[in-house]
Amino acid sequence: MTGFSRLRAVSARLMPCVLLALAACAPAGPAVVVPVGGAEASRLSLAPDFEPADPAYYLARADGAWTVPAVDVAAFPAGLLRHHVAYAGTEAPGSIVIDTRGPFLYFVEPGGRAIRYGIAIGREGFGWTGEGTIGRAARWPRWTPPPEMIVRDPSLREWAGGMPGGLDNPLGARALYIDFNGADSGFRIHGTNQPGSIGWAASSGCFRMLNQDVIDLYDRVRMGAPVKVI
Repeated sequence: MTGFSRLRAVSARLMPCVLLALAACAPAGPAVVVPVGGAEASRLSLAPDFEPADPAYYLARADGAWTVPAVDVAAFPAGLLRHHVAYAGTEAPGSIVIDTRGPFLYFVEPGGRAIRYGIAIGREGFGWTGEGTIGRAARWPRWTPPPEMIVRDPSLREWAGGMPGGLDNPLGARALYIDFNGADSGFRIHGTNQPGSIGWAASSGCFRMLNQDVIDLYDRVRMGAPVKVI
């Protein structure tokens, strides 16, 4: 995997054995990755065949009780921002496909198209591949670190009963909850209060998006939508 630290792929059939150790999407500290360079940097900067979203898309916006901060788009390779792209996969429209090599999330549309978003993926030892479905979605979700995560980082004990949604919450403006076989897997697609982590292997197994992007995805996805991680 050029440009990023290689993930330890965890088969979906083994997920029940490792969920408690990996889940909850807490801040993971500095990303343990190799800087993007060479062919990978070139690929991330390639302009897709459709124009990107209006620059106003990443400006600050009011959202319920909070204002989502603006994103400094100049700080990101062009390919990590939201684009419409050609898509040659076989997944049905409405599916979510996560390519950890990008790292990108694709929302599949009709007619061989998709919306592609840059994401952050699980850091070394926290990555996985497999399939699931979207079982729940939440606006400004509550975040609760599991006991295992509190053991690793005792400073999180303050939130053992749950951190209310808001700008300081690591799940950001939205969360989409991934089910395995009809049960919550513990993994989420969610926003972030660490926009600089996008494009890196930085999380505890969940998939981070810029808040503007996860709001856009939240408004498009339907419950039960397939999720495929490759």
